[in-house]
Amino acid sequence: MNIQAGPQDEPPPGQPAPGSSATSAANAATAWGGVAERFAFDYLKDRRSERRWRIVSRLAWLVLFVFLGFTLLAQRNFPAAPSGPHTALIEVRGEIASDAEASAQNVVEGLRNAFEDSGARAVIVRINSPGGSPVQAGIINDEVRRLKALHKKKVYAVVEETCASGAYYIAVAADEIYVDKASIVGSVGVLIDGFGFTGAMEKLGVERRLLTAGENKGMLDPFSPQSEAQRAYAQAMIDQIHQQFIAVVRQGRGERLIETPEIFSGLFWNGEEAVRLGLVDKIGSLDYVAREVVKAETIIDYTPKESVAERLAKRFGASIGAGAVRALKGLSVPH
Repeated sequence: MNIQAGPQDEPPPGQPAPGSSATSAANAATAWGGVAERFAFDYLKDRRSERRWRIVSRLAWLVLFVFLGFTLLAQRNFPAAPSGPHTALIEVRGEIASDAEASAQNVVEGLRNAFEDSGARAVIVRINSPGGSPVQAGIINDEVRRLKALHKKKVYAVVEETCASGAYYIAVAADEIYVDKASIVGSVGVLIDGFGFTGAMEKLGVERRLLTAGENKGMLDPFSPQSEAQRAYAQAMIDQIHQQFIAVVRQGRGERLIETPEIFSGLFWNGEEAVRLGLVDKIGSLDYVAREVVKAETIIDYTPKESVAERLAKRFGASIGAGAVRALKGLSVPH
């Protein structure tokens, strides 16, 4: 029996024959199209998720920023209103500088609150400071004298361990100064300190390349030689500030001060010797002055204190501030 092969089935017009290279290419294209579709879907999904988290993050920074701002205002530690006559206390501790606890801004704020309280019979400035900025000390001195005249209240300075330089500049604004017999008092002087490295640079073969517009713009640069004219100018400037300091001391102490060649030389003395020289008035502590001099034994501290939120803000200030700025700038929802 003969079997004849019939005509094979042919693919429809326009379709590649099975097993041909065209069929393989079409299948590959279909597969890649599915992969691309899945990739695009996953990408869009990730973008939406990233956008949502970015919005949540920015809102969280904004909420934290607002919360800290509110807490700084709400938790600022001001003294509770006393019920009767009392002695107001202001602390001057540590370095006197614009960014320190004993800044003019902080001390003056406390002074004003103390003087304005009708229950405060007098104000005590308790000092434990080696000094600092003559500008900050001068602002406090001026404000003490202004508030004394305005409110007609006495001011007493009470020294703990140290009252030197700028701290003494503040103390002489008081009506009387009390110290411990071992306190350190004085140092009526001014200094500019620094270093000079020109000799070491020359030995090491290091060249200083400093460009200035103005022949004295690089004055006091530690890596450049100091001319005699620049040194004389700086000396004249601090001499002038020293005379300002001397004038303030004489104004505050008056005839009580026993002037000697050393009194304005920058030397310092213990409390007992300072009493003898008229730099201070008497030996006495904070409690003694409040009880025996002011006659108001209750002491209320008017020194502005940092709240917990303020300490937290300082500790994490850089990151929180940067995050808050980003939140404020990027609060709008991205499209």
